[in-house]
Amino acid sequence: EKEKSLREIFDMAKNSCSILIFDEADALFAKRTDVKDSKDRYANMETSYLLQKIEEHDGIVILASNNINNFDEAFQRRMQYIINIPMPGTDQRLRLWKTVFPAEAPLEDNIDFTFLANNFELTGSRIKSIAIQAAYYAADEGVPIGPVHILRALQTDMAKTRRMLSASALGPYEDLFERL
Repeated sequence: EKEKSLREIFDMAKNSCSILIFDEADALFAKRTDVKDSKDRYANMETSYLLQKIEEHDGIVILASNNINNFDEAFQRRMQYIINIPMPGTDQRLRLWKTVFPAEAPLEDNIDFTFLANNFELTGSRIKSIAIQAAYYAADEGVPIGPVHILRALQTDMAKTRRMLSASALGPYEDLFERL
């Protein structure tokens, strides 16, 4: 099924001047492994098939991933450009925090974006996700978005990667820990 779907995608893109974008591409373009069972054999065949389709495709193909090491070496050799987008630094995170909420979003005045930027190494997408979740928490309570909502959303985000937010990590917001 996957092979058929991929063939259809490449066929549709063939004469359409389309750009193909594969997000989380390392899941599809994974390293081939030693064959131990039929599952490994089929996974290797899929990787080989994708490699063939990429080779045949005349257009632009963008493979997005947060782990280049998971790509099969044959794919890496054929990539014309590999662009590494590093984690945002403190200054970039501060700009992200200051601009992630729309101007019309009701915000409490006591949100310390500098503290958030300095103490939590997050990607832009995670900051956006945390901001959206914080807005939902505040809306559910019918109040402006405040530090407690952002920290609750941060805690939820961290739990996705099996990490916990401790009271001592909250610095000036340590007294809010019990409300998270």
